[in-house]
Parts: sequence; structure tokens; C-alpha cells
Amino acid sequence: MAALSRLLELLPLFLFAYPFVMAWYWMAGGVLYWFWRERAYGQDLTPPALETWPPFSVLVPCYNESATAIETLATACAVDYPDFEVIAINDGSRDDTGEILDWLAGRLPRLRVIHLAENGGKANALNVGAMLARHELLVCIDGDALLDRDALRWAAFNFLRADVGAITGNPRIRNRSTLLRRLQVGEFSSIVGLIKRAQTAYGRLFTVSGVIAGFRRQALEDAGWWSSHTLTDDIDVTWRVQLAGWRATYAPGVRVWILMPETLRGLWRQRVGWAEGGVQMLLGYTVPMLRGESLGLVPVWFNYLLSVIWSFAMVTAAAVGLLMLAGISFPSFVTGVSLLPQWWGAVLAVTYLAQAFTSHMIERRYEPDMLRSLFWVIWYPLVFWMLSTLSTVVAFKRVIFRRDKVTGTWTSPDRGLR
Repeated sequence: MAALSRLLELLPLFLFAYPFVMAWYWMAGGVLYWFWRERAYGQDLTPPALETWPPFSVLVPCYNESATAIETLATACAVDYPDFEVIAINDGSRDDTGEILDWLAGRLPRLRVIHLAENGGKANALNVGAMLARHELLVCIDGDALLDRDALRWAAFNFLRADVGAITGNPRIRNRSTLLRRLQVGEFSSIVGLIKRAQTAYGRLFTVSGVIAGFRRQALEDAGWWSSHTLTDDIDVTWRVQLAGWRATYAPGVRVWILMPETLRGLWRQRVGWAEGGVQMLLGYTVPMLRGESLGLVPVWFNYLLSVIWSFAMVTAAAVGLLMLAGISFPSFVTGVSLLPQWWGAVLAVTYLAQAFTSHMIERRYEPDMLRSLFWVIWYPLVFWMLSTLSTVVAFKRVIFRRDKVTGTWTSPDRGLR
């Protein structure tokens, strides 16, 4: 009982300290990365000039993409790069995606189309595309994403280091019609961008972005390619590439314009899916981390473990607080658990303001109108932690008690309004 009492006394401190420390951890890493990799490049984002430009294969897995395929593939084929091909993999679509892809192939010389008879999942489609690609360097985008004109030039620059096996690009939101959009602009600038910069600066990435990522084919071969038996193939392949001895890095110049959910239901389903992949990674790589198979990945793994513990602690504290408000009495050592803002509320508010300012200074070249969303950028960390907490708790339960086998098949996500 004494130990439990002491633990509950420390609970409010942990609930405050974890997001506070992580915010400054991300800011420090983001600034470090900016000094290291971004400071030398101007606001116009002109790619560095290279003596030679290695060829690329752009992989676009498609499942029921009739509404977006023309725009996505026409934009991909129009990027400014001397030598590349675009491969669209029709993964057993049930709409007229196949017919649209064949029609596009007759009009876009750089486009190749592969038809798969059945929906085998995004991972399987990427594996087929990678094995049939003509080039060693691959860039993978989703079937609704618009590749930036200079994306491949920035990708080539980031692959200059021979030990880089994977890069993660810079997704920017293009559907901007609702409050959720404004909050997500805050997420991709003040949260996601800083996290990926910090993780690159500190040595290891948690995950590449599934919507825009680049790989060396040799790194994928060493890692065992994409797996169809994981809930999120992007997290899984990132870890296996790094465990195979390759480096993964953030490439903010490799931009892609994406569609995001603009309904609460769509956003919730997306985030629970992401969290399920994170929990699966946490459990699946526990033994390798304890064995010390990749010491560089241990901090990333341990941080995610802390985030899961924090999420359960937050839900526990919230439940206790609500029950106390309902008049249910608890032992005296429980009553000190409170989520009502006190001094720590002001400290976190100032921290999130500093985080918003830091992200604005770094991200303004990628998000020119970011000042218009600054109000939402300031508040998003609170929304981020709430959403992360609930989705992690739900995802943990689903992964632990999952009885159905992961098959890898997929459906088109909520892509919001345009």
C-alpha cells in the first residue's frame, strides 16, 4: 500500500513531465537538424546542383483510386528530373482504376502499369513494384498524393550518403476547408516535422511516412522487403531497414501534397491504425532491444514505451478525477491525483507557444501561410496528446486481444473534402 501511495503521488509529476520534456527534446533536435542540414538553403527551396543525377523509380500502389489516379500520376510524371520512371501497381481494384491506368499509360511515356488480379495489400503491391523497377533508388507515394516538382532532386541529394537506405519525405496538407484541417497543419509543422528532424539529428527514425518515402532497393532486400503481416508496413520496414545496418533520415525538401481526413470518424480511424502499428512494433521488437541488437534504436523504442505508459496513466487519472466529481470516495492517497490546470498548466502553455514559434521559424519555407494557422498551431499539441492518449489505449487493447490474422489487404481511407 505504501508503494502504491508513493506511485500515485508521483503520477501528477509524470503526467506533466513527459509532454514537457518531449516538447523541449523535439525543439532541441529540430533546431540542431536545421543548423546541420537546412540553414544553408534559401527560402525558395532550390535543390542543390549535383554532378550526376541517379535514376529513380516512383512506385504508386493503387486500390480503387479512380477519383485521384489521373491527377496523381500526371503530376508524378511531370516532376523536374532527368531520368525516372513511374510505376502504378493496380492492386486488384474493384472500380475502374485499371481502365484509367491503361488509358494514362498510353498518354504518359514515363508511366508503366502493373495489374494484380487480387487485392494483396499495399505491402505486396510495393514489393511487386520494387522487384520490377528498373532502378536502384525508389520513391513511394500513395495513390492520392501529388509529388512536388523538385521532390526527386531533393531525394537524390539525400541519397548522396552511401549508408542512407531510407528517407522520409515532407507531407503537406492540400485539403484545407475545416477546423480539423487547421489543427492538422499544426500537427505536421509543430509536431511531425520537429519529431522527424529531432530523430534524424539524434540518430534513428521511428518511421518513414507511408505517403512519401524513398528506399535503396539493396536496403529493402537486406531488410526482407515490406511485410504483409504487419498493421502498418511503413513502421515495420523502417525498423527492419535500420536493424539491417542502414541509416534512415528525414528529407524535408521531398515534399508531397496529401489529402487528410476532415471528419472526426475518419481521423479517429486513421490514428488508431497508426497507434496499432506502433504498439505492434513495441511488442515485436522488445526482445531485439533487450538483447542490444541495435543500441541506436533503443532510445526510440524506450520513448514509445514511455508514451504508452503515459497514455494509460493519463486515462487512469482522468477516470479517477471523473469518479471523484461524481461523489465516489477514494483513499486519501488517491485524492492528490488531479488533472485540473495548476502551475503546470501555465508552464505547458508557454512551452507550446515556444514550440509553435520554433516550428514556424523552421517550417515557414515549406508552409508560407503558416502564420494564418499559428493560433491552431499553438493549441494543437494539447489536441495531439489527447488524441494520442485515447488512440494508444484503444490500439493496445486491439493488438493484445487481436484474434484475426493480419492479411495485408487494404481499403481506401477517408481523404476529406477538396
